[in-house]
Amino acid sequence: MMTVKAKKHLGQHFLKDESVAKNIADTLNLVGYENVLEIGPGMGVLTKYLLEKPVTTYVVEIDTESVDYLNENYPKLKDKIIAKDFLKYNINEIFEGKQFAIIGNFPYNISTQIVFRTLEYRSQIPEFSGMFQKEVAERICSKKGSKVYGILSVLAQAFYDAEYLFTVDENVFNPPPKVKSGVLRLRRKENYELPCSEKLLFTVVKTAFQQRRKTMRNSLKTLNLPDNLREDTIFDLRPEQLSVEQFIELTQKIEANAV
Repeated sequence: MMTVKAKKHLGQHFLKDESVAKNIADTLNLVGYENVLEIGPGMGVLTKYLLEKPVTTYVVEIDTESVDYLNENYPKLKDKIIAKDFLKYNINEIFEGKQFAIIGNFPYNISTQIVFRTLEYRSQIPEFSGMFQKEVAERICSKKGSKVYGILSVLAQAFYDAEYLFTVDENVFNPPPKVKSGVLRLRRKENYELPCSEKLLFTVVKTAFQQRRKTMRNSLKTLNLPDNLREDTIFDLRPEQLSVEQFIELTQKIEANAV
């Protein structure tokens, strides 16, 4: 029986605990879509539980050795293995605009990029769940006032309800990572259309958190906002004190004041 050697440069840590794999597969509620895309299946420990579900499972895997292994051991995946880099691949070559969920035990070195890529496809992704480094999972799900609340928290929660589900010990992986892992779920909001420019919201959030210790008045200096707007009391707060809704409201105000 061939096995796949974990490759450090791909950030691979293979999950070897079946019950954890099953628990991750069970985080999807399978409502509103018929396709699931697993990112980085490796040797298919999670995949086998997804294949039991009443949905069509596709996997995207950049590691050729894993692709060979999956082809050999999971005949059900025939024509469903995308041997590409998820971050660079146009997923609509497969899904053609259809709704799909994303799941995976994500390689830690690209996990935040996977979230940003998901946000780009949010009109097609009603549900997203998977395993991250614990502190990244906590950051995505954190609320205002938390020390770890930041760019990722605000942008993910502008479109999705984020829920931290459970923690996974390092010893259930081969090789074990140096940190604990956390599984989270994102469910797209009923109304995920923003009442403001998405591009401007991203700019405001990123600019604000680049200097998170300062008040918004100072951290947004580079945006050259008009004085009358900068008198708004929201500018007395530091970025981590603003809720997602307040960031959206602020972006609306900036847009309304644009010359």
